[in-house]
Amino acid sequence: MKRQSPILHRDDPEKDPLIGHVKVTRQDWLNMARDVLVTEGVGEVKVLSLANRMGVSRSSFYWYFENRDDLFHALLEGWEARNTQQIVAHCALPAASITAAACNFFRCFVDPSKFDQGLDFAVREWSRRDDVIRARVDKADAKRIEAVTALFLNHGYEAVDADARARILYFMQLGYHALEVREDMDVRMSRLGPYIRGFTGTEPDQVAINDFLEFVKTL
Repeated sequence: MKRQSPILHRDDPEKDPLIGHVKVTRQDWLNMARDVLVTEGVGEVKVLSLANRMGVSRSSFYWYFENRDDLFHALLEGWEARNTQQIVAHCALPAASITAAACNFFRCFVDPSKFDQGLDFAVREWSRRDDVIRARVDKADAKRIEAVTALFLNHGYEAVDADARARILYFMQLGYHALEVREDMDVRMSRLGPYIRGFTGTEPDQVAINDFLEFVKTL
């Protein structure tokens, strides 16, 4: 599916009208920069190019950002809030069983409003060319794995086992997206029970499975 360009504030009927001479907002700049980062790579995230795409003067950029590095900083902050913090928050949700806890983790990846797959891998691609970004990605991965490890620890797993299972679960999920696996959601969900058994070493909690399947139907 072709990725759609972000709707500018001025073109969104659900947004309040812009006031005065303002043609685009700070969020418009960020949304457009994020879209270019994902579709074309960090090298194409240029102020003049972004301005041309939005039909505005590049000077308006400097109302919101000091320079291009400031824009990059904001993009990375958004990436961490959108992806890393979502995983951390979902792993910390109350769960009656390890099945329910694992399903909370999976919610981040079946709901595109919670985890932006394209953005995550665009930042990882960026990190291949920039050691500073690489360090930031490594830190984010460590924080995510720590959260998944805590998920297992909270359900009685020994520390070594919790760490290993967290890595299996996390790296599997990222690999699933990296390989761009294409499958019908019904087929994917039919494997949920066996996946839970493999990841947790326990028999799946069917109540938690059913709750998760109901959640998926709402998406």
